[in-house]
Amino acid sequence: MKPYRVLLYEDMHAAGKEVLAAKADLIMARSLDETSLIEQVRDVDAIIIRANGSVNAKLMDAAPKLRVVGRHGVGVDAIDLEAAKSRGIVVCNTPDANLESVAEQAVGFMLAVSKQILRADRAIRQGRWGVRYEYIGQEMYGRTLGLVGMGRIGSRVAEICHMGFRMPILYYDVVAYPALEEKLQAKKVTLDEVLRQADYVSLHIPLLPSTKGLIGSDQLAMMKPGAILINTARGGVVDETALVEAVESGHLGGAGLDVYAVEPTPADNPLLSLEKVALTPHMAAHTDDALKAMSMVAQDIIRVLEGQEPVYRVV
Repeated sequence: MKPYRVLLYEDMHAAGKEVLAAKADLIMARSLDETSLIEQVRDVDAIIIRANGSVNAKLMDAAPKLRVVGRHGVGVDAIDLEAAKSRGIVVCNTPDANLESVAEQAVGFMLAVSKQILRADRAIRQGRWGVRYEYIGQEMYGRTLGLVGMGRIGSRVAEICHMGFRMPILYYDVVAYPALEEKLQAKKVTLDEVLRQADYVSLHIPLLPSTKGLIGSDQLAMMKPGAILINTARGGVVDETALVEAVESGHLGGAGLDVYAVEPTPADNPLLSLEKVALTPHMAAHTDDALKAMSMVAQDIIRVLEGQEPVYRVV
């Protein structure tokens, strides 16, 4: 019998499970339904959550031995942080683990939409060679990148785009980054200025009450005609109905989305029918490198259970 029990909401990379298995029994959630989870948490010392499910106060109260919740990834909006803090439950995450993977996905979306790659792929598979005269793309070189959020991932996107495509960088953030401004010749501006001046707007902010629906119809209308919106952050930051209208009307040149207001996104989501929108199912962080690194939240789980301070504490 091992000293600890750890509940995994979803499976994860073998490397992280090996770290846990050395000192803990691993339990896989039968379902992410709250009732089912409550039945399984009664004797667990730790929980690891990925992109699905939640850890709320009710669940914490059903787990008297719970000492730590680990987020396999970055965003902790599915964990009630205040409830955890008031109950003395540590929350930790892996803020650097998926940085490169998500940043590359954001830039990949820019290229895919700009160069009409997905539209052309679908067309040629249908024998429509003539679209080479219809689908006229645009170069990213020298165009302006606007970042909403200049944290770890946003700054890496800025670096790739500035160094690789000589793109001027504008950013909106509650924090100033003078070192990055000097290195990348970036300029801190208001949200409105980012939207009005950027050819590409890439979102890199958490989902908070203050950011929910931040990009709505008014904000999309501010964007330059033909501009492209990229969202690898959280679906709730964007008003999807307004985005559909902005793309259908031709005001926006397209969008690249990895996240949605509801996940999995429903089969009747109008976004799925838009040719100029590139979509992936919340998988920007799903490279083997990133998945392995995110699974190393296991190390902080064991640290907390053994009475040590975690490296990446959230609360």
